[in-house]
Amino acid sequence: MARKPAASANIDATATPTKFFVLDTNVLMHDPTSVYRFEEHDVFLPIMTLEELDNHKKGMSEIARNARQVTRTLDEIVSSVDDAIDQGIRLDGPSRKLASGRLFLQTEAIAGDLPAGLPTAKADNQILAVVIHLQRRHPERPVILVSKDINMRIKARALGLQAQDYFNDKVLEDTDLLYTGMRELTTDFWDHYGQDIESRKKDGRTLYRLKGPLCTELLVNQYLFQEGGSPLHAIVRAISGASAEIETLTDYTHPKNNVWGITARNREQNFALNLLMNPEIDFVTLLGQAGTGKTLLTLAAGLTQVLESKSYSEIIMTRVTVPVGEDIGFLPGTEEEKMGPWMGALEDNLEVLNKSDEAAGDWGRAATRDLIRNRIRIKSLNFMRGRTFLNKFLIIDEAQNLTPKQMKTLITRAGPGTKVICLGNIAQIDTPYLTEGSSGLTYVVDRFKGWEHAGHITLQRGERSRLADHAAEVL
Repeated sequence: MARKPAASANIDATATPTKFFVLDTNVLMHDPTSVYRFEEHDVFLPIMTLEELDNHKKGMSEIARNARQVTRTLDEIVSSVDDAIDQGIRLDGPSRKLASGRLFLQTEAIAGDLPAGLPTAKADNQILAVVIHLQRRHPERPVILVSKDINMRIKARALGLQAQDYFNDKVLEDTDLLYTGMRELTTDFWDHYGQDIESRKKDGRTLYRLKGPLCTELLVNQYLFQEGGSPLHAIVRAISGASAEIETLTDYTHPKNNVWGITARNREQNFALNLLMNPEIDFVTLLGQAGTGKTLLTLAAGLTQVLESKSYSEIIMTRVTVPVGEDIGFLPGTEEEKMGPWMGALEDNLEVLNKSDEAAGDWGRAATRDLIRNRIRIKSLNFMRGRTFLNKFLIIDEAQNLTPKQMKTLITRAGPGTKVICLGNIAQIDTPYLTEGSSGLTYVVDRFKGWEHAGHITLQRGERSRLADHAAEVL
């Protein structure tokens, strides 16, 4: 669905005809406002799409909520006209100028002209029959099926029909373009920028004022690094036109700066700890494959700021409960007990953190473990709506399985003094219909980049074990 300039009111005969987009049910349930996302093009809803919406409206799941929201949106659109709807309903009014096309609803029975092998009773095949019918009725216009279902799109193409995925919610087409949070400086950096540089000291750190064309390409809270004879690790603190102020970092690779006994093992972990330990940063996103230390670093920073500096009152940890294999059914106990099996990563990392103080002895470690348990709360996503967290260290694990809408629901729970950390690996998405480009984690990384109170780092190197690192490469 390439962006096109809005069609004018009077379309001449030589103008490119607007497209006809036929929406599958899963598109509406994925994005309840999708009928407004096709700009000047027309949208067609088969009667079977409405029937499937009706079948999914009951329940408290995200899909059921979206189905009800779509139904309300369609009711608002249909109620906005008094005359016959078979000529299409203009969307510029209901969409508040977001869309300028028309919405068409199926108002007549359409004969299922399909190959003999396709059963006409199946909902997907009835939608395909509608696309064939529209293609024959409007040969001058491109008729395109939009579906999140890959098999549906393959069937459509096999029948000679045009079919597309729903692209509007995709933040990026290629996740290699996703913001990493850091930038390597060229070897001739000091030759170009060393002449007019200004420096000053603040709280034991050095701040540099740079001037030049590079500054216009930087983002606030982006990390800059240069390795070699005179290495530089710094963070962009402020940008003003063609000048930028950068600040040197706390070196968390040094044992004297350890965080709950943990030191950074590589450059990216050092950048991550600088974000996690900075009280001015309210929102942190950490991406990285398994074993890069996302959860361990976050828990170490959380425990230090909750139990030692007392910057936050407690740690709250939550994650999406999407199983990798077969679901094991209902779990007994309280909310925290039900979430227990999903929190294996928490248990594993707490075990590492508890052993970091070798001088404490068994009794000391047992007392520390009990103290930690009292300051960590495990919450389910199901009960987050309507809550407000005050002065909390909120960790959202496996955030790649969240939709952008769920991510917004969670992040807006943050009250005064709360820090939110999202952890995830966008290569391990288990939620149906979510891709690397449309994941809620990708969405917030892209939307929050450059905000002065948010930071992001993509962790590159695995630090789990040589076996895990080799498996990540070859399997």
